[in-house]
Amino acid sequence: MKTWMLVAMACCVTTQIAAAEESTLAKIKASQSITLGVRDSSIPLSYTGGDGQPIGFQMDICKQIVSAIRTQLGLPKLDVKYQTVNSQNRVVLVQNGTVDLECGSTTNNQARARDVAFSVTTYIEEDRMAVRADSGIRNLRDLSGKTVVATTGTTAIQHLRQHERAAGLNWTDLYGKDHADSFLMLESGRADAWVLDQGVLRATIAISRNPAAYTVTGEPFNTEPIAIMFRKDDPDFKKVVDGTIRKMDASGEMKTLWSKWFVQPIPPRGIRMNMEPPEALVKLWAQPNDLPMESYAAR
Repeated sequence: MKTWMLVAMACCVTTQIAAAEESTLAKIKASQSITLGVRDSSIPLSYTGGDGQPIGFQMDICKQIVSAIRTQLGLPKLDVKYQTVNSQNRVVLVQNGTVDLECGSTTNNQARARDVAFSVTTYIEEDRMAVRADSGIRNLRDLSGKTVVATTGTTAIQHLRQHERAAGLNWTDLYGKDHADSFLMLESGRADAWVLDQGVLRATIAISRNPAAYTVTGEPFNTEPIAIMFRKDDPDFKKVVDGTIRKMDASGEMKTLWSKWFVQPIPPRGIRMNMEPPEALVKLWAQPNDLPMESYAAR
């Protein structure tokens, strides 16, 4: 092989390694821009508002993080870009650098932590099921012989099958491409139950054409810590992200955001979630941590 080809190959490899090792803060400073991964229907965490812009509880947290990053880097302006993600592609888009902060509804678990990093927990959710109010389904045992839908890329079905009260039950699995598709399967009668975080279930029902036709029911079958996701092995970036969230916890700002998105009317239709913060989340506001879901199951 000719010398010039060897040199070219070496330069290419060096460039790839350098790009892979570039810190997120350095990337942001060089481009003077940051890309946030957002969801379009994870109400009230991350969704599209009436003007087409991303809004929600997690989005407000990410805006505070962006402000802290801009201040730390000394940038007079930081261009914020948005990339819509879904349950299937969110991890990959963080890994490959397309997204710098994923501001959606992603559970911090050990499997994902092999590929990405998580902030301290911002939200605690319990998995439950949404059903039609006249279905007669009220607990996990009632799922026997039924059809259960989950959103592709979420973990609810796996945890449902692992729950002791579901032992020996047989049902048919369906998977929606996103939360809206999963609810459509419930609404159309293709599925008898939709399993997911109860916050998303309640919000989706609240904005449906006939909210009274559905209910969230049954015992919780899993507790999941939701967090902001970003690239692995970047301690300086994690320090900024976690530091911002910890300050919001300590100042009471996180409690204020909870009221804004889970108690007060939210756009675009002024629905109310009327949800109190889970006890585990209140404890986290006092003592933040980034423990994965498996740690909660062990407690």
